[in-house]
Amino acid sequence: MNYLQLHKSPLFLKIIFIISVAVIFFIGGITFKHITVLKKSSNYVSNSHEVNTELERLISFIKDAETGQRGYILTRDKKFLEPYLKSKNLVKKSFNEVSKLTKNSRTQQANLKKLLFFINKRQNYLSKTLYLTEQKNYDEKQLVSNLLIGKQAMDSIRLKIEDMMIAQKNLLNNRQKEYESTMNYTPLLIYLTLIVTLILITIAFIKMNRDLIILKSTINTLSVAIEASKLAEIVGGFGSWQYNLETHEYTFSDNEYRLLGCEPQSFTASVEEFYKFVHPDDLQHVIDNANIIPTDSILPPFTYRIIRKDGEVRYFRALGRVVTVASGEKTHIGTTSDVTEEMYAQNFIEERNRELESNNKELTAFNYIASHDLQEPLRKIETFLSRLVSKDYDNLSKSGQQYVSSIQSSAKRMRVLIEDLLQFSRTNKAEKVFEEANLNSLLDNAKQELAQVIEEKNGIIESNTLPTLHVIPFQIQQLFINLISNSLKYSKQDVAPVIKINSTLISAQEDNFLPNNNNNAKYYKITIEDNGIGFEQEYAKKIFILFNRLHNKNEYAGTGIGLAICKKIVENHKGFIVANAELNEGATFTIYIPAE
Repeated sequence: MNYLQLHKSPLFLKIIFIISVAVIFFIGGITFKHITVLKKSSNYVSNSHEVNTELERLISFIKDAETGQRGYILTRDKKFLEPYLKSKNLVKKSFNEVSKLTKNSRTQQANLKKLLFFINKRQNYLSKTLYLTEQKNYDEKQLVSNLLIGKQAMDSIRLKIEDMMIAQKNLLNNRQKEYESTMNYTPLLIYLTLIVTLILITIAFIKMNRDLIILKSTINTLSVAIEASKLAEIVGGFGSWQYNLETHEYTFSDNEYRLLGCEPQSFTASVEEFYKFVHPDDLQHVIDNANIIPTDSILPPFTYRIIRKDGEVRYFRALGRVVTVASGEKTHIGTTSDVTEEMYAQNFIEERNRELESNNKELTAFNYIASHDLQEPLRKIETFLSRLVSKDYDNLSKSGQQYVSSIQSSAKRMRVLIEDLLQFSRTNKAEKVFEEANLNSLLDNAKQELAQVIEEKNGIIESNTLPTLHVIPFQIQQLFINLISNSLKYSKQDVAPVIKINSTLISAQEDNFLPNNNNNAKYYKITIEDNGIGFEQEYAKKIFILFNRLHNKNEYAGTGIGLAICKKIVENHKGFIVANAELNEGATFTIYIPAE
């Protein structure tokens, strides 16, 4: 895995480049070394030839001196002495040259010392022999002795020169062997090194070629992405900008200019130029937020106004954050969105909210009137009707008595309606103080409040253990009261009402009625089932609408508000309520309350 990552990284090419350069330097070093060896070998050959030539020249000069001596002894002609006389300087010069050529060879220098001894001896005896022959009366025996000693010295010179030539030849042969030994493996080494270099360069070329293909593909993709981004900016009504924190340079996208009502790139991107379009009342606000950029990595969104080139005032919203690009430079990137329509819509919503708030105040005032001013005249009507019935009822005609009974019934219905309206209003407006409450206790309180009706109907209420939930206690109690009261009201004649209340914990995915936006959500499913007259299922949703009734007011008393209150209570607890029924088979109300 690490190898694959290295192969794909730029470091791989750098390593190959360094190795290739090292190999080239290595080959260059070997080549230089062998050129040096070749040059030395050539110098050694040339030196050997020069030494041999100079040795031959040296012995030739000595022979010339010896020949001149013999010619003089035989002819007594001094012309024969010219080679002899010149030979001393020539021999000395030649000997010095040989000494210079062999200065790096200890063997040859040792041979030269011995050769010098024999040369000096030979020259001394040549001089003695000439001196002796110039005497009128000379001893022939002594002459012969000198000539023999001179001949022996000459033989020693020849032998020593031959030894030096042989030594020079051996030295040349040894150096030639060393050179050949070095040159034997050098081509193979250079060849192998060149092959390795070619392989590395080939790998690098393949890698660079692949990278080039990928780069071209990336450039094409990037070009399409840039064009798509430009199109997205136009469609989305926003522009983008960049601020280089190292070079302090700004860059605006084409649509950033269009948002200002200008042609793309029509002026140099800079904060000073942009400030010229900012509304004077918002300029300081924009400057304060712009000063955050060098010190904070995130530019929080803020809204301000600008004046376009054509004079139109628009609302802009800017936000951004700091990113570090591949080169290591930190750049603050951001977007500028035209939110004018959004601001107008927000202002419209705020205006409507103010209107709703005003209407709510009027409704609150109406509730106050309903709870106080309307109930006061109603109480007086009921009081006077009560007095009329207790004192003058018998004095009224039958039709009058019927009128009084109708007025009493209407007044009673009016009071129930006002109380239900107040109850619905309190359900909407009451403070939603949630507490941990045991639903079993709330159910018991509801049964106690309905005890008289339950007794009159001979009703039976069965329930399993209900949970303890975080609820608004008085509203849940009211929920139980309304639903149980509803089941008692719509019970069958001559059949004792049986109401069953059960609770189970379920997840959202277990019930098709619950929303599926979070299948892991938990709900308590509370069912209230009765054996009453029921209703047709098509009315299951209508019964929760305010003032909606399925039966005539003469058949069953009520205002059509009770179930609307139940729905509102369940909604206050972020739950759901649904009704299922069958005519003459009873009804079931199912309540879903979140477990958390």
